[in-house]
Amino acid sequence: MGFLYVLIIAAFILSIWAQFRVKGTFNKWSKVESSTGMTGYDVARHMLDTNGLQDVPIEPVRGALSDHYDPIHRVVRLSEPVYYERSISAISVASHEVGHAIQHKEHYPMLVLRHKIFPVVNFASGIAPFLILGGIIFNALNLVGLGIIFFSVMVAFQLITLPVEFNASSRARDIIVQEGYIQRDEERGVGKVLNAAALTYVAAALISLLELVRYIAIFTSNRE
Repeated sequence: MGFLYVLIIAAFILSIWAQFRVKGTFNKWSKVESSTGMTGYDVARHMLDTNGLQDVPIEPVRGALSDHYDPIHRVVRLSEPVYYERSISAISVASHEVGHAIQHKEHYPMLVLRHKIFPVVNFASGIAPFLILGGIIFNALNLVGLGIIFFSVMVAFQLITLPVEFNASSRARDIIVQEGYIQRDEERGVGKVLNAAALTYVAAALISLLELVRYIAIFTSNRE
């Protein structure tokens, strides 16, 4: 168990570092204007239109790095710096979110799976911690076991999210180079921005996976 706690702490440190890195990388490349002069909105709109998604709107939203694709309302939402600016960061983030919209249109299997289990995850995330904590406090192994099952669904969701995010970034990089939204020498900056963002998902999934292992270890040791 001691070594497991060391791994969990290391994963938390990685997560904090990843958050700083994504912000630092975004800020760095937000100062580099793209050679095409296209804004994040311009790139997103053009990508959507050329991929048969003319009916998907793009909305500006407040906040930093609040960009996301809403699959329920089929809307791409871009933070104001991404929506209005002409930087490498803006183009990178905007194209990534459109990558999710394209996944949705093409019924990308991992995205479909993530959407299907989301209602269960929403419920599990609220109840799992209470079941596990209550089971430990009252020495009720059945509650701990049930909590572990719900927590496993949450971990599965995060693991499924990884290929979804990596695939969206891969689509984004391919399209913006092929369509000429950036020049070849700017691709390095796009990669830096997208890789930094992906690392946050990896760190979050790693923490959850290690936490699951810890709960299973507690459950197993109490049974013995």
